[in-house]
Amino acid sequence: MPPCIRPRRSSWDYDRAELLADGVMHVVGSCLAVVGAAALLIAAALDQLAGPLTPATLTYSVSLVAMIGISAVYNMWPPSSIKWFLRRFDHSAIYLLIAGTYTPFLAPLKDDLSAGLLLIAVWLTAGIGIALKLGCPGRFDRLSYVLYLLLGWSGVAIFGTLSTSLPFWTLLLLVIGGVLYSVGVVFHLWRNLRFQNAIWHGFVLGAAVCHYIAVFGYAALAEA
Repeated sequence: MPPCIRPRRSSWDYDRAELLADGVMHVVGSCLAVVGAAALLIAAALDQLAGPLTPATLTYSVSLVAMIGISAVYNMWPPSSIKWFLRRFDHSAIYLLIAGTYTPFLAPLKDDLSAGLLLIAVWLTAGIGIALKLGCPGRFDRLSYVLYLLLGWSGVAIFGTLSTSLPFWTLLLLVIGGVLYSVGVVFHLWRNLRFQNAIWHGFVLGAAVCHYIAVFGYAALAEA
């Protein structure tokens, strides 16, 4: 097997209490993601979302359910060759959610050159990241953490445009969510901390909730 696609396994030595705590996080997160996506679908069906925003919010919904659902399956699956195979998709789905979260806010601004270019760049970078995760599992992990953060905060490059196009509370929720994700990475890397994985996923869940409220509220406000 070529070196690039030879899977590298990670240790998975959490005790029963840690696995239970992480499982609870994923069950709660999966339920919230499904309910949240359903709410967006219902709002779209009832014509409560602005026309141009509807495809973008649906793209976001799919990315949200995919990321949390895949994470739940991967993290709750017992250590095995299947688990390490699922790891590729778990890490790839992070790129998908970042790009999917940007889409509802950048797609309506496609006539603005900077916003349009950023949307293309975000999806292109996410695509490259996904290709690396699927094709080279376990490789470039440290680079991936940097890329996740850079991609997540890439909106800063057009902060002026976003600050004049988005309501203050929407922008605030996006920033809070970004901060939660970023702080959570510290716990993700803190391997010897007990309940480290559950804490990390708690930060992910909190950030995802902030971003969901921002997406739903912005879409509803655009319709109003």
